Amino acid sequence: MKCIIIEDEIPAQRILKSYIQKIPDLHLLGSFQTASGANNFLKENHVEVVLLDINLPDIPGIDFIKTVKNPPKIIFTTAYPDYAVSSFELETIVDYLVKPFSFDRFLKAISKAEKLLNREVLSEQESIFINVDKTIHKLILSDILYIESDRNYISFVTIDKKLTIIDSLKNWKEILNPNQFIQIHKSFIVNSQKIDKFNSSHVYIQNEKISIGRTYKESFQERIRPNN
Repeated sequence: MKCIIIEDEIPAQRILKSYIQKIPDLHLLGSFQTASGANNFLKENHVEVVLLDINLPDIPGIDFIKTVKNPPKIIFTTAYPDYAVSSFELETIVDYLVKPFSFDRFLKAISKAEKLLNREVLSEQESIFINVDKTIHKLILSDILYIESDRNYISFVTIDKKLTIIDSLKNWKEILNPNQFIQIHKSFIVNSQKIDKFNSSHVYIQNEKISIGRTYKESFQERIRPNN
């Protein structure tokens, strides 16, 4: 991921830079002490994550982000926790770090940003390639009927095939489009567009009858509301 720092305090910049250097997939493109200094850079460069101090000398970080067209993912950093509620009203905000924060807390925020970015990329794709027993298979996302978990394996089930890989259902829940794919059981994610019918305990897709887990029932029913 490509990131920049907007932070007016040099010691805070140094800490952020040291944290960034510890994460191999995170690349620092530049650091700025003012929002105005970063503004032109954001217009001319592709940036995925901005580490932004809320209290900047020229314009508050929250106000600045509102002026940016198609803003990147934002991780706020500040010494004032009172800003947290208002900042999370902005959809592009990933996390809020209160100074001083540890590397572990920083890493958690970066991981959240990465998952959100991966989900956005995947939701825009029509297909993906997955490695099954050293053979690369093309998987069209809209063809997936459901995804089933079995211990350390997950299987992507379509009308005509079943592809099994080593992975977790949790990982795919975080990156698949949540408007299309819904977890209904600890072992199942279903494609909502492929549901033929359902009742209070089961979902029916093609010839499969899939149980709705007790802990997922309410959220599923809220997502899939029948037209009366």
